[in-house]
Amino acid sequence: MKLLIHNATIVNEAKEFKGSLIVDDDLIADIITDGSTPTAPFDRVIDATGCYVMPGVIDSHVHFREPGLTDKADIESESRAAAAGGVTTFFDMPNTVPQTTTLEALDDKFCRAAQESHVNYSFFFGATNDNTDLFDSLDGSRIPGIKLFMGFSTGNMLVDRTESLERIFRSATLPLMAHCEDTNIINARMAAARSRYGDDPDVAFHPWIRCSEACLASTQQAVSLAMKYGTRLHVAHVSTAGELDLFGKAPNITAEAVVGHLYFTDSDYSRLGARIKVNPAIKSEADRNALRRALTDGRITTIGTDHAPHLPTQKQGGCVRAASGMPMIQFSLPTMLELVDCGTLTLCRLVELMCHNPARLFGVCRRGFIRPGYKADIAIVRPDSPWTVTPAIIESKCGWSPMEGHVYQWRVEHTICNGHVVYERGRVGSGHKGQAVEFCHNK
Repeated sequence: MKLLIHNATIVNEAKEFKGSLIVDDDLIADIITDGSTPTAPFDRVIDATGCYVMPGVIDSHVHFREPGLTDKADIESESRAAAAGGVTTFFDMPNTVPQTTTLEALDDKFCRAAQESHVNYSFFFGATNDNTDLFDSLDGSRIPGIKLFMGFSTGNMLVDRTESLERIFRSATLPLMAHCEDTNIINARMAAARSRYGDDPDVAFHPWIRCSEACLASTQQAVSLAMKYGTRLHVAHVSTAGELDLFGKAPNITAEAVVGHLYFTDSDYSRLGARIKVNPAIKSEADRNALRRALTDGRITTIGTDHAPHLPTQKQGGCVRAASGMPMIQFSLPTMLELVDCGTLTLCRLVELMCHNPARLFGVCRRGFIRPGYKADIAIVRPDSPWTVTPAIIESKCGWSPMEGHVYQWRVEHTICNGHVVYERGRVGSGHKGQAVEFCHNK
């Protein structure tokens, strides 16, 4: 199939310019910038007048729940939500059932995705207290890296023994993505809260229990270990102002911000309750504002979603009973475009954080940029096109979103994955399957 995307404003590699793209099969064949109209025969022409064309988003932090937790989400449903949100590639986390901590479990996920995923995919391998002997057997051309839970969260993959952490940081030759929260601090605060407020304290206490001190202590430990062993450390979902001072100093140590922490604050618990209960917790307005500033000063390297669906019944209760995690992948790009409109960051910087940098950081081959010869993974977005989030448009299997009722001004019009239009003005196509991502670590 030969596709022409005509008369667009292309956003790529720190530039915005008028142009057209020619897609041949699954590759970008040419970028036309001289204002001419290509005349070769095309199977399809998309008139992108008034739209911005950017690389498809690479979301390097999702929980699609398959296998084992498919009552709330699966690869098919959540990749459909990704396509509807302009996301063309996802990296899934290992806290499924079974956990992705063996080579057999990893292979099983790839087989499932090949049959089910609407967009491109790969999977993190999970670190445990005793599986570092498998690290040398991992195929670095297939996976982005290793996920380490240095704090207790969904799936109970906690690793907090000092000797285990030393061994993991010493052994990891692939990027190590770490969830950093100090479990001892959290447990002490939970005990204090339950003693005072009962067995299930109100969710408003969640950021007090999973506090800034717990995040900072664990992140400091991770950074110290990465400095000691030269590990390529990427700290997931940084949520506090204090942690930010640890980044931007060493090239092997980077940080991720996620959309929920960039958008919500602790004042939103009164309105949304456990819908925004996540680990680490959404914290103060000062923390959120510090995270927003860090998007443009080099301390934050990537933006992900930590997309983590649960059924509505599983989100009932307070700090103990309500599950932590929220679905966000369908609305991440429009939410960040909203921050562009309010001056938090430029459109070019958004593309850097959501497309270019995930590709660079994890060594993604031929994706994340609009370049001839690269895979045709493209998002087409239109400004000044208001729409409201309603349950009817939610693609995630869980059927809800913390953004319900919100009016967005930016609309994802088309998502193109490997040259195929997988989403178009409200409809996800069913005929295309994504590809396994290839990685070129250290290149």
